[in-house]
Amino acid sequence: MRSFYISLVSEFYKSRKTLAFWAAIILPLVVCGLVSFGFYTNADKILNLNYPPMMLWLRYIGAALGVMGILILPFYVIFMAFSVNNIEHKNDTWKTLFAQPLNKLSIYAAKYFYAVILVVICLFLFGVLSFAFGHLLQALVPRYNFNQYDPSPLLIKFYIKLFLSSLGILSIQFILSLLWGDFLKPMGIGFVGTIMGIITGNLGWKYAYLIPYSHPSLVLSSSSSAKNLSNPANIEIFNQAIYTSLIYAVALFVIGYFIVTKKSIK
Repeated sequence: MRSFYISLVSEFYKSRKTLAFWAAIILPLVVCGLVSFGFYTNADKILNLNYPPMMLWLRYIGAALGVMGILILPFYVIFMAFSVNNIEHKNDTWKTLFAQPLNKLSIYAAKYFYAVILVVICLFLFGVLSFAFGHLLQALVPRYNFNQYDPSPLLIKFYIKLFLSSLGILSIQFILSLLWGDFLKPMGIGFVGTIMGIITGNLGWKYAYLIPYSHPSLVLSSSSSAKNLSNPANIEIFNQAIYTSLIYAVALFVIGYFIVTKKSIK
């Protein structure tokens, strides 16, 4: 456990100034800020639609979720997984890393877990800022009725499901970034996979769940029915896409460990 903790702290210090680290904070701030700015500048138009409190929140949350869940989350995970491992590729420090008197599994697990933490931070901030900016809009435009409905249960379930759905993508990209140190190969494969996932997920192809890059789209579409939105208790955390994502994550984590230990003795 001590080896894992030391390795995890080391990952933080190595990457705390990288774009991948700061993007976990900046992306939620920018996206939620832009959505809120749109609601503020178009307040009269939105108020004329006479949305009830729940529908107003759904319209607001959906604007951020649609962009983030389908597009931003997969691309952030792809870039972040590359960035975490590129530190070792760029400095040619794989052998040095594994020459330390620390358990190899702990070193590898800490690197993977650090990537997971960055995803958690990003999604947590999306949820918190969506809630906070909604109430800020209420203060700036008192005619809104955000304060008459609590979207917390909905936000929590949506973002937990998005986190679980991203683990399959993270595991694939983590392995690709272990295999190749250049930017184009893992990013190119990730880009093609994301486009394929968005298309197959949105078209409702019955085998789309087998493509990890489709899982965020499938999660959003399966949880966005009127029945689920009107009663968040109806939203099930675990479904076919989530189970498949977790299976990919576990299997590829094990495969990645063997890949990285082989790299350490080259």
